[in-house]
Amino acid sequence: MTETVEEKLSIRTEKVEKSRLPEVDFENLPFGRVFSDHMFVADYKDNGWHDLRVVPYANISFSPAMSTLHYAQSIFEGMKAYKRADGGVYLFRPDENFNRMNISANRMCMPEIREEVFMDGLKELIKLDQGWVPGQEGSTLYIRPFMFAADDFIGVRPSDTYKFMIFTCPVASYYAEPVRVRIETDYTRAAKGGVGYAKTAGNYAASLYAARNAQKDGYHQVIWTDGAEHKYIEESGTMNLFFKIDGTLVTAALGDSVLNGITRKSIIQLAKDFGQPVEERRISVEEIDKALKEGRVEEAFGAGTAAVVSSIKTVGHQGTDYDLPPMVEGTFAYKVKETLHNIRMGKVEDKHQWMVKVN
Repeated sequence: MTETVEEKLSIRTEKVEKSRLPEVDFENLPFGRVFSDHMFVADYKDNGWHDLRVVPYANISFSPAMSTLHYAQSIFEGMKAYKRADGGVYLFRPDENFNRMNISANRMCMPEIREEVFMDGLKELIKLDQGWVPGQEGSTLYIRPFMFAADDFIGVRPSDTYKFMIFTCPVASYYAEPVRVRIETDYTRAAKGGVGYAKTAGNYAASLYAARNAQKDGYHQVIWTDGAEHKYIEESGTMNLFFKIDGTLVTAALGDSVLNGITRKSIIQLAKDFGQPVEERRISVEEIDKALKEGRVEEAFGAGTAAVVSSIKTVGHQGTDYDLPPMVEGTFAYKVKETLHNIRMGKVEDKHQWMVKVN
């Protein structure tokens, strides 16, 4: 969509009368259930973004005919803020989230978000709620920017109006233990020519049925395969996948049906920094199955904003479970997880300038 020239950016702020912060048990945080005091909101109409504001976190009201409820024009991002020992609050590669959100918007026929709307709104929100950024080891402030169609209209066409919002929640680990996954060869998350590379709500809805079936059988998630033949490994639930086979780190190449994960991209860069051989390519189910049977899979792990680096302890395929070595000191997964943590917390040099200070 083409935007008109807009008024100079300004963000109004309405603070809560009483913070809920004293009620939060930061030592026992669930994932995604405790929400911070404020949220950022911007409205899109008449080909431009208007009425930027930070307001108290609250429910929103809408018409039953709101088009996103019926036609799923809805996209989102996942980010985190980190509190360092000196009290500084930092974001990890927010420019990548901004760029990916606009890629998703373009694919879903939604308006692009101006960089200053995204970045300034994000920073104003985090500054106001910086007390919500946990200082406990292993806990962070999860950030959810999202946009949805807001027209009150029943008809299959892109909406003319949208809302862009950001809210935050303090969280502990997404996966509390190494994960068990099963290779999925019946159901499809995304297909060539589809929207699998966009962070759109429908992708996650499409994943729920197969994931629930796997969970009933004792797995945490499924490993998705290509939608055409189910012959090639793609990703797993909320994570991109990595396998270390015969000393080489391999991950699925990007495409229509694989999300361009920011943690994935960072791990590939760190692997190159470490001198670790890494390949982005098609990985066949047959190759993985054979390597598992022969004991040549040295490590397997998932990577994502929520999952960070999550060790895979079991891969199930065609009724057989293959157990993998744990993520311990000396493994690549352990090293890259520690390095990412240390970069975020300012304990090692940020050579690639990934961290952005907020306060």
